[in-house]
Amino acid sequence: MYIQYSMDQLCLPMDLEVDIPANHLVRVVNAAVNRLSDAIFDAAYPGGGRDSYHPKMLTKIIYAYTQRIYSSRQIAKAVRENIMFMWIAGRQRPDFRTINRFRSERMKAVLETVFTAVLQFLAEENYVQLEHYFVDGTKIEANANRYTFVWGKSVVKQKAKLQEKVQTLFAAIEEAEKQEEGTHGNRDLLERGESATITSEKLDHAVKQLEERLHEKPKDKPLKKAVRMLRKDLLPRLQKYEIQEGILGTRNSYSKTDHDATFMRMKEDHMQNGQLKPGYNVQIGTENQFIVGYSLHQRPTDTRCLIPHLEKVKSQLGRLPGTVIADAGYGGEENYDYLERNEVEAIVKYSTYHSEKSKAWQKDISRIDNWTYNSEQDTWTCAAGQTLHFRRVGKEYTESGYEIEYRYYRSADCGDCPLRPQCTKTKGDREIKVSMNYLRLKNQAILLQKIVLATFVGQHTYSLFIFMYNYTFLMNTEKSISRILKIFSPIMTSHKKKPLSRGASCCLAALAVAAVGACFAAFGVDERGRTAGRAKILACC
Repeated sequence: MYIQYSMDQLCLPMDLEVDIPANHLVRVVNAAVNRLSDAIFDAAYPGGGRDSYHPKMLTKIIYAYTQRIYSSRQIAKAVRENIMFMWIAGRQRPDFRTINRFRSERMKAVLETVFTAVLQFLAEENYVQLEHYFVDGTKIEANANRYTFVWGKSVVKQKAKLQEKVQTLFAAIEEAEKQEEGTHGNRDLLERGESATITSEKLDHAVKQLEERLHEKPKDKPLKKAVRMLRKDLLPRLQKYEIQEGILGTRNSYSKTDHDATFMRMKEDHMQNGQLKPGYNVQIGTENQFIVGYSLHQRPTDTRCLIPHLEKVKSQLGRLPGTVIADAGYGGEENYDYLERNEVEAIVKYSTYHSEKSKAWQKDISRIDNWTYNSEQDTWTCAAGQTLHFRRVGKEYTESGYEIEYRYYRSADCGDCPLRPQCTKTKGDREIKVSMNYLRLKNQAILLQKIVLATFVGQHTYSLFIFMYNYTFLMNTEKSISRILKIFSPIMTSHKKKPLSRGASCCLAALAVAAVGACFAAFGVDERGRTAGRAKILACC
């Protein structure tokens, strides 16, 4: 009546691997880690003391991340209870402290090496070919106090005020010395005090000189007061500002409880007030749903993160991807130029791509995108018909040192122009600066996007044709038209609800008509039948 059941009977086989499916993810993790060289982990294990768990076994246990298990205690529990974890750990049971110490201390030094080795394994198996590299960034909030911050501009401002105060104090001391002795006494205090920038080292040396002078004149109260102010207040503050500038580097802010975190706006804004929070900008690149590259940045914007990210990918895999696909946050002259110089195809929107599609932008006569450029005469013509002639060439440098060459153009006379209030707010004639290199790279990006779009539409038109052809083969003509109308009618009429533009609706209708016409032609439907079919579909528009 029942299948025999006994918990006291020993069952064979005893190997856990028998109960694991052949294509299970845990087998992939096992195979990938087994291909790693043991030498990778040598630096993290200097030797001595009790024998450690094998680092490969502990690396395999991080398979828990694929199951959304991140707590060291939960991982240790899975190693004791879950058959997949028991098999991959070889029935060994490291406790949660060992797991946490391995991933937070020992693994930190070899993490990049392990990641690179796994990528090479994926490349050898042709899972990753670096042909189409999709990159995007996300901001992750740091585990730091949101209200203890240091702002770069504030540090510069306060440091400048302090240096000015030191200059004034030194000037007062020297003036007192002149009145009392009528001479400088061959001291270099004046030169140090009047230097353009006063460092804490220079100030400390100057204070020591003042202290020596104070020993000679212990009853000089103004000098004694000045020395006390310098030693107790000004010098410590200057040292603090220099330390803060060193932590800031090229950033504009950092958190006092996490010096690596920079204040930036997050997508998760529960207060809806644009509050700045300490965080990091994480850049991730993928291909075939595998994470091929990652990098951590202290910049809030993605524009300045693309080149360092790709350089890291190049250092790990030995070459750059063939094609980089990214959104408008990465569009900029420096990035376009870098990709062009490295012969990387860039499917990257420029920064103003979406803004230029708006009616407000297209009607704005102050935008040079709405002007006409004459390449032969090197002139621009504004909306009012005024010609702006070339004046000079200027160069500007980004924070990374990239040089941008601008060409400056100016109109001859804007005094009586009726469109002047809409064009410029300056008192003189309108002057513009244009980076011709950026315009060239921008036009290349537009052209490439059109080619990609045309390819995409062409592929989907072919798929649509195959669908219509197969469906017409199965059904008669009248039923085919009814079915096609049922499929396309909600799409083509959705412009009334404003999720789809009128042009896109008509484009879909044209695709449907072309596909149906091809199908009808294939089955010998006469011209009258074709016309009737087209009319029914176009009626949906």
